[in-house]
Amino acid sequence: MNKYLKNLNRIEFVVTYACTGRCKHCSEGSHSSSGACIAPEAAARAVREVASRFPITSVMTFGGEPLLYPETVYAAHAAAMEAGIAGRQLITNGFFSRDSGKISCVAQGLAQAGVNEILLSVDAFHQETIPLEPVREFARAVAGLGVSVRAHPAWVVSREHENPYNRRTAEIAAEFEKLGIFQSDGNIIVPIGNAKKYLGSYYDADRAYTDPYEEDPADIRTVCIDPDGGVLGGSIYQTSILKILEDYAPEC
Repeated sequence: MNKYLKNLNRIEFVVTYACTGRCKHCSEGSHSSSGACIAPEAAARAVREVASRFPITSVMTFGGEPLLYPETVYAAHAAAMEAGIAGRQLITNGFFSRDSGKISCVAQGLAQAGVNEILLSVDAFHQETIPLEPVREFARAVAGLGVSVRAHPAWVVSREHENPYNRRTAEIAAEFEKLGIFQSDGNIIVPIGNAKKYLGSYYDADRAYTDPYEEDPADIRTVCIDPDGGVLGGSIYQTSILKILEDYAPEC
């Protein structure tokens, strides 16, 4: 086994960078409403192959807004369920349609594919451009099918920091608590991308901020596959992911 991957136990998919939101805190900067996505069959194959060789305990899909391409989300999680992977998470802003029929259909597809936890990105930033009612409808639909749903807000500086964004986020989280949907720990915004542009005044200009989700290149615990199939310097469209993992070495 590749010594740099001895602790690998998680697969993530950035399904697409396309998004229905235009969030000030987004680390990726501006998003368009359409764009490339991982093909469903490629996502499923990657899960099956990696799980055949490594003790994977978690598969997560996110974006962008992953439910703009639900078939890819279904495929990745169905493969994870078939492989016996316990954690099957989706991060979504919950806004991919205003049509109740489509919302219900996607909710059913997620449940059937084995998604067992949905982290719902609701906060002051998402709700500047995303209406709450379709998000609430989606949350009610998936929760009604037995899927665990939690609000997953983003906080400026810290959850306790006093600022208008955090106050609004707390109000939105309280609205979801009325539906029985409680908060995860959420995440603390790192001032990069849009966040640096729009929220930099709340942060210490003399401090160097690092991404808490960045992997140690000498001890990879999570492989993250991009919308174009890119992963660890290779592409799942050109090379077997197991070959990519076998050949991986951190850059000097």
